[in-house]
Amino acid sequence: MKANKQIGKGTRAVHAGVEPDPSTGAIMTPIFQTSTYVQEAVGVHKGWEYSRSHNPTRAALEAAFAELESGTHGLAFASGLAAIDSVLKTLKPGDEIIAGQDLYGGTARLFRANHAPMGLVFHFVDTQKPELVEAAMNDRTKLVWLESPTNPLMQITDIAAIAALTNPRGILLAVDNTFASPMLQRPLEHGADIVMHSVTKYMGGHSDVVMGALITKDETVDAALRTIQNNCGAIAQPFDSFLVLRGLKTLHLRIERHCSNGKKIAHWLKDNPNVGKVYWPGFEDHPGHEIAARQMDDFGGMIAFELKDNDLDQAMNFVASTELFALAESLGGVESLIEHPAAMTHASVPAEIREELGISDGFIRLSVGVEDAEDLIADLEQAMRKVTN
Repeated sequence: MKANKQIGKGTRAVHAGVEPDPSTGAIMTPIFQTSTYVQEAVGVHKGWEYSRSHNPTRAALEAAFAELESGTHGLAFASGLAAIDSVLKTLKPGDEIIAGQDLYGGTARLFRANHAPMGLVFHFVDTQKPELVEAAMNDRTKLVWLESPTNPLMQITDIAAIAALTNPRGILLAVDNTFASPMLQRPLEHGADIVMHSVTKYMGGHSDVVMGALITKDETVDAALRTIQNNCGAIAQPFDSFLVLRGLKTLHLRIERHCSNGKKIAHWLKDNPNVGKVYWPGFEDHPGHEIAARQMDDFGGMIAFELKDNDLDQAMNFVASTELFALAESLGGVESLIEHPAAMTHASVPAEIREELGISDGFIRLSVGVEDAEDLIADLEQAMRKVTN
């Protein structure tokens, strides 16, 4: 489907990247499970040579990513971290990166453990405050990397305000849009240069694929990323690409339910006397609420909260006591998940940094699924009774 800004998000989700197969008329893109393609003569082929470089199923998915994010170029990788790694590989030793201080633990680990020893210099700042981002900039700054909403503190960064700093200086701005999905937020429309997704999460939506994506409108950026994708080979496979193409067709429906369920559960948590602070940008008293209301279409199904006593044992018992909320890492699937960031997704973040950020012992993260909200609330209620009685 050719990009058309006049059509709705739901229509785009159903049709993005997919055209009837020209050889059979199949309405769904086939799984081209092949490693290579026969050439009529040396260099004479149908546009496909080797599946590390190009594959028709992956190409359809990459086109869908671009359309959904208001971009022109999309790339599908073997994982979200492979996608992030590819962005960093466009840089050279001595280049500096300004990164948000609240990041997915795997992202922070990749920055600190793998790329910092190779000569990249990272500055971790609170991107909620554009003045801190600007203060960290210098002639060696090549990239600003941020999440909004962040994982797990649900912080909101004004993407347009950061873009107003990076664009005139020729600094790339990359936004991890995993928590929002393109149904709720499209960072390229706010001035970002690169959008990244852990496709494993909302884009795939069914907890059966590990994948990453990068989207841009810049041909030069795309060419550099595409070269790295081909040279390093961390590509999405055909069958996985097919599964995500199928998942994208219901993305708008799933996100609507994630949002409606998330709102009900966030309010239930806020009214519960055994719960302390609740982190959800839909609340008017959330520090980033006004920005989120401006740059997002809704507030999502990701919620974090602290038990009132902020006790480690109590938190551990709580996350192990739910029945519908599965105790597991990851997020964004149709089923609801619960996890303890300090011991799970962010365990690789040094304890002193977790403490500074506010990822406490009693801090719990929910990925609210698409089940009936009443059943999910009942599950949280019975788990709360077990740990507070």
